[in-house]
Amino acid sequence: MRIPYQQLDETTLNNLIEQYILREGTDYGEVELSLEEKTLQILKQIKNEQIYIMYSELHESVTLVSKEAFSQAQSD
Repeated sequence: MRIPYQQLDETTLNNLIEQYILREGTDYGEVELSLEEKTLQILKQIKNEQIYIMYSELHESVTLVSKEAFSQAQSD
């Protein structure tokens, strides 16, 4: 189930983004960015609907999924 970012408390959203960054080891190119800069980039992608916040009832967990990965999963 997709969760609109507006429904999350700001602290919860930031914690979710930070957890995603630390778990995924997200690559931002040749320049190393701070956690705060990476967080702002991911937040922008969420607001632009390039990344979705997804809740899994099966796993009882929340994660971030790229729009492309979500579309791919829907077509499988």
